[in-house]
Amino acid sequence: MHLGALALLAVALPQVASASTLENVKAADVVTCAVNGSRPGFSSVDGKGAWHGLDVDTCRAVAAAVLGDANKVKFLKTNNQTRLTALQTGEVDMTVANTTWTRSRDTDLGLDFMPPTFYDGQGLMLAKSLGVTKVAELDGASVCVRPSSTSERVVGDIQKKYNISMKLVVLEDQKEINTAFFGGRCDVAVQSTSGLSSTRASVAPNPDDYVILSEIFGKDPMGPVVRQDDPQWRDIVTWTVYTLFQAEESGVTSENVDQMKAESQDPAVRRLLGVDEAGGKGLGLTPDWAYNVVKQVGNYGEVYERNVGMDSPLKLPRGYNAQYFDGGLIYSPPL
Repeated sequence: MHLGALALLAVALPQVASASTLENVKAADVVTCAVNGSRPGFSSVDGKGAWHGLDVDTCRAVAAAVLGDANKVKFLKTNNQTRLTALQTGEVDMTVANTTWTRSRDTDLGLDFMPPTFYDGQGLMLAKSLGVTKVAELDGASVCVRPSSTSERVVGDIQKKYNISMKLVVLEDQKEINTAFFGGRCDVAVQSTSGLSSTRASVAPNPDDYVILSEIFGKDPMGPVVRQDDPQWRDIVTWTVYTLFQAEESGVTSENVDQMKAESQDPAVRRLLGVDEAGGKGLGLTPDWAYNVVKQVGNYGEVYERNVGMDSPLKLPRGYNAQYFDGGLIYSPPL
């Protein structure tokens, strides 16, 4: 479904429910979260049926905040065409599916984009055997992309910028793209650089045979998305993300959170963990909501490293996803 159709859907839809999202989540005793489901490092299922990934942990953090249990999440696997419609129709409570925050998506669809949990850009991957080292050398190349994606738009921009012609091979989902690309149906795969790294590490027959060009295009701030009609739920998801950020900044981890709660005299830590202030009152949550997030899911650094960082197969450097004091863009407003 293209953006125009999504916008019409946003106008035509009635209110999803008379009750608030928080009330519905508490009644169901579960947070329903739309994810990609086929992107190792962000959202994927292992051989035992367990979900893993940075996006998965973001959903779990919200469940820990709202229900006190990070495992009370129902994951719905979606694609580019269904990840936002599932949210618009009320099928899910939030979407965390590698969705780039753009002006049109933010203003046309009746949705709100939360603080980004991953900053990225679009890249191009191709076989080393092609001998290509620069994007400008790709005149006449065939390119695999998904419809209604940031990647599709970026390919158009690349053709204009470099005055080259590229043949689009539009495929519905990432699995089809992977099959086509590694099967030689297209020369180039275009996706966020993190997505390309994930694909190369987990799908490529021989990862060393493929190169991701150094040129990065566009900006891909990605994070949770919620419906625009529920400011309380928006605040809950927003401040859950900021809790992950602030916990890392303050040195609070899943391992030391109990000690920090009992002993720390740092006002920021005491506010974060609800020692001095009832930080959950304005959100409709219990006083220990942020403690539950950190205890059960960890801080942002822990989430990043185990899923996409140096403790993961992807081994992505922090880059823009470092804390602001380390030159990155991760930053929590004061509590």
